[in-house]
Formats: sequence, structure tokens, C-alpha cells
Amino acid sequence: MEIVSGIKIKDIFLDNGNWWKFFLKHKDLIRLSIISNVLKLLICRTSFLGYHHYVCPNCKKGIKVPHTCKSRFCSTCGKKATDNWIEKNFNILPDTKWQHIIFTMPDKLWIFFWHNRYLINLIPPIAANIIKEHAKEKGIKPGIFLAIHTFGRDLKRNIHIHLSTTIGGLSLDHKEWIKNCYFPESKLKSMWRYAIIKLLRDEYKDGNLKLPPSLKHVKTYDSFASWTSQFYKITWNVQLNKHNENKAINLKYIGRYVKRPPIGETRIKSYDGKNVVFEYLDHYTNSVDTMDLPVYDFIARLICHIHDKNFRVFRYYGFLANRVRSTLLPIVYTFLNMKDVITNVYITWREMIINTLKKDPLYCYLCNKEMILNSFVLPPPTNTINDEHEKIANGFYSFVLT
Repeated sequence: MEIVSGIKIKDIFLDNGNWWKFFLKHKDLIRLSIISNVLKLLICRTSFLGYHHYVCPNCKKGIKVPHTCKSRFCSTCGKKATDNWIEKNFNILPDTKWQHIIFTMPDKLWIFFWHNRYLINLIPPIAANIIKEHAKEKGIKPGIFLAIHTFGRDLKRNIHIHLSTTIGGLSLDHKEWIKNCYFPESKLKSMWRYAIIKLLRDEYKDGNLKLPPSLKHVKTYDSFASWTSQFYKITWNVQLNKHNENKAINLKYIGRYVKRPPIGETRIKSYDGKNVVFEYLDHYTNSVDTMDLPVYDFIARLICHIHDKNFRVFRYYGFLANRVRSTLLPIVYTFLNMKDVITNVYITWREMIINTLKKDPLYCYLCNKEMILNSFVLPPPTNTINDEHEKIANGFYSFVLT
């Protein structure tokens, strides 16, 4: 099979039984959340998941609207979820100055997070607390939202945090809005470096940390502390972007991968049945480069970034934290003169099609009358999907309803 345009991740996984062969070879290493999300992708919008059947009351012409998989690994479902997320947060977030900050770490440390995936869940509060601590010294409680990224543009494993914070914030007594709170780059770098090294040392000391094979010679806490001391001697990259008053920029920047697969399908340039070629932006040269990977290597790079079930890629802190936002956000809105804030935003599949194609899918093109729901078929239980793994992986249910 050769695909040169309009390439879908789903097509690559299904072609020649690629996913099933990959699964059989590596099934003892593949996490359940990966299997679940891949299977959802492969049956998205097919007869397997069921459909709603709408019929024109006049001419009886009907359409079947297929059910979708709702998986973050699916580009189509991910776009819908991302659009909803951006729209909702655009309405909720304060109209004020924001700064986007990227917290990275030396590549030699990434491997610890793959051998100890629970660590990925521990670094968001570290990044947020650094900002909160500095802001507190200025007498300010900021609003913070962040996303955890585990990949670079070339799909390599790269643990980093994308964080956006208000430049100002509530006073600590919540009685006024303080406008300016700027963050010194050098201080953030040193605080971030200290916190991550301390995290690794503490986890090792408590007996929780699994070491990679390259450190099999490390047997004691003192030797591990000695090994990690090398990272105090180098500068860690904490990138502070220019502050701006356009919160949409920050939302779209972070939102690109919050509910989508690690690679946009428009970046996949060719697939010939054996190799996948995709584009990526090389940050070192600031130029667009291409990568040519054997299909199984492409699958391996892609699926390792699927998070475990219920993992929260996106987090809120400060006055945006879930436990305090119902109390503090109305106060923020008052200080910033924000009125009639809409917090419940949801874009339906019908609205998305209307917005994109300027056409209502539920209006009969023959009679121009609105179709009505005639019947529906529900999807099977999740355990049934798992039982049908081989059939799904080999394209038995690949027919897409329209």
C-alpha cells in the first residue's frame, strides 16, 4: 500500500496488519492504556461503535451519523475535544497579561521518567510552585495553567512543562488586583534545577526509583547523589516568552497537544508500506526537517506518549485551582471588569460541521427540511472491544460510516 497524501494514523496502523504484528511482538511491554486508545482509534466512526440514524420527514432520505471514539489518540476526536477545551478556557481565563514559560531538563534525565512513569505526575506541581513561591514574595496569587509534554517535534521522548501564568494576580488578602509580577529567568532556572534533582534523590532514597541499565553500577544513595551532582554544573533551559494580553495565543499554543496525538496528520508526508516520512521543526536550526522511520519504529515512537487512564495532561494552580476557582474567579472578574462570563461551553459535532463547512449536516439537501432522529445503535461494552482486538487490528471493522 502506498499513501502519498491525506495520510491517516489509522491507515498506517491498519495497513498490512502493522499494529497487530507490532502488538504480538511487544505485547508484554505495551501498557493497557495504549491498547485501549489504539483500539478506539481503529474503530472510530465505524459500524462497530454504532450510530444515530436521522431521516427527512418529507422525502425519507436518511443519514447515519457514526459514533466516535473520544480518544485523545484520535486526530478527529482530539480536534473536537481541543476546540471545546480552548473555547471553554478562553471564556474562563482572565483578560489580563500572560507569560508563557517552558521548563525543560537535560536529556540524560528523561530516561528516569520512562522507567518511573509515576514521576511524570510529580513535576507539574513543582513547576507551578516555583511560580507561586516567587509571586508570593511579591504579595501576589497568580493564575496558572500548564500542560505536560513528553515529546519533541520529532516524537523523541522529551519531558518538559508548558506553563502560562498571569503577570499580575490577586493580593494575598484577595482585596485588590496587583498588576505586575515579573519572573527572573536565572532564579527560575536554579529553583527548577534544584527541585528536579531533589525529587530524583528523594525518590531513590525512599527506594522508589528504578535506575536505567546504564546506572547499574550505582548501589548507594551517596553514589547516586554524586552522579546527579553533575547536573548542578550546567545551565538548565527555562524559556520565558514575552508577556502578552492575548490569552488565545497561550491557549492555542498549549492546546495543540493537550487532547490530540503527538503528531498532526498534516505533518505526515508519505507512507509506502514500509516507511513513514514526516516533517518537524528543528528548534536548533529553526528550519523544517524531515524524518524517515520504519513503520514499526514510527508506531513505537507514537504510542509511548499515550498516558495512562485518568492521567491529567492539563493542570490549574493559583486562583485557577479547582478547589478555589469558584470563590476566587468571581473576585478576579470583578477587579478586571469582566461581565457576563460564560463558563459552560460545548461545541457539538453538528456545530463543528456548520462552522467548518458552512453547511448543516442534518438538513436534507433535497427538501431543505431538518431531519429527525429515527433510531440509534449503541456501542458494545469496553470488554467486548478488547475481546475483538485481533479482528479490529486486522481491519474487520474498518468500514467508516457516512
